[in-house]
Amino acid sequence: MAEKQAHLNGAYYGPSIPPPARNHHRPGRGSGCGCGCCLLKLIFNIIITAVVVIGLAVLIFWLIFRPNKVKFHVTDVSLTEFNLTTNNTLHYNLAVNMTLRNPNKRIGVYYDRIEARAYYEDQRFASQTLTPFYQGHKNTSFLNTVFKGQHFVRLGLDETSEFNEETTSGIYSIDVKLYLRIRFKVGKVKTGRFKPKISCDLKVPLSSANGRLAGAPETTKCDWDF
Repeated sequence: MAEKQAHLNGAYYGPSIPPPARNHHRPGRGSGCGCGCCLLKLIFNIIITAVVVIGLAVLIFWLIFRPNKVKFHVTDVSLTEFNLTTNNTLHYNLAVNMTLRNPNKRIGVYYDRIEARAYYEDQRFASQTLTPFYQGHKNTSFLNTVFKGQHFVRLGLDETSEFNEETTSGIYSIDVKLYLRIRFKVGKVKTGRFKPKISCDLKVPLSSANGRLAGAPETTKCDWDF
């Protein structure tokens, strides 16, 4: 009885509890962001930051300088010869006067190259290279171009029929285009070169003296094409 009582008074904790399993984590394995993931995040953050900075710079530039396009207009035109021979040789004498208006207060324009071309029915029949110049702020410049000579043009039946109709009416559809190489000057900073094209669609009356543009208004606005 005493042995049983002694056994009952002893401490009993049940079966032994095994120690917790150890999770051996090795660097570079398991979940988490690896080197490739972190690099992609870094590149993404750099791109977002660059876009925001560039956007703010463009906005600040626009708010300060308020850039506007230079305005091109044909003001006068003279066509004293425009004959097409049987062998498709076009004889022409065309003079065109243009104005270039720079409306910007803080931006100047360098015209490094100006090539004027004349077209009839999408066929180029004449070209002239004009003198380069610099146009200052709030300035109006003038271009005077004379196309004179003869040139072979390849006209189909429809184009030849159109030419005959315009010969009867005495008014020809002639396109004058300027191919430019320009730079902008903002303060003391000069930009890189741009190569825009200026297109002027004209209705030109044939005359023996100075002629105005057919119809009203007397000037024709030209369009930019980058």
